[in-house]
Amino acid sequence: MAEEIFLAHGPQAAVRRIALRDYEEITDLTRKSAELHHPWVPTRETPPEAFRDYIARFDQPTHEGFVVCSRETGAIVGGININNIVRGTIQSGALGYVAYASTAGRGYMTQGLRLVVEFAFTELGLHRLEANVQPANESSIRLVRRLGFQREGYSPHFQFLDGAWRGHERWALTVEMTGTQTPDAVRSA
Repeated sequence: MAEEIFLAHGPQAAVRRIALRDYEEITDLTRKSAELHHPWVPTRETPPEAFRDYIARFDQPTHEGFVVCSRETGAIVGGININNIVRGTIQSGALGYVAYASTAGRGYMTQGLRLVVEFAFTELGLHRLEANVQPANESSIRLVRRLGFQREGYSPHFQFLDGAWRGHERWALTVEMTGTQTPDAVRSA
């Protein structure tokens, strides 16, 4: 895979936008990662039409979608979304992310999420990112802590997962917490 398609790269991970061509690889990775994802990520089959709809939402200014790849092979090792982007005086987005079983625990997601955070604060001009994590999802909490996110609170009955409304811890990171310089103080919608 040519390096010029990557938006950013670290020593072992690179980040690019998700694309329709990723369907089969992501479907296979998701199926093989069902045990790792349960109960944090909903289990569902994604037919090609649903994947097309998922990709189409990233054409909207309120969503950005990325895959984390092995820099060495170009293989997908994780995914990261910035959802519910609000512009104006808020400049914020909500993170969603997923690792895959074949490469979990090797540092790819730490590098990938760090790259996406930097991209969000510089290229997208966001001021704040939020990650909502189920309290028992220790791996996910360790990930956001490593990147400097701070716990702000708890949201009961936040998201419907695995047959019930689940509470989540609310973790956030602002551009000031990273020392990153944004190109514009505030971008409008």
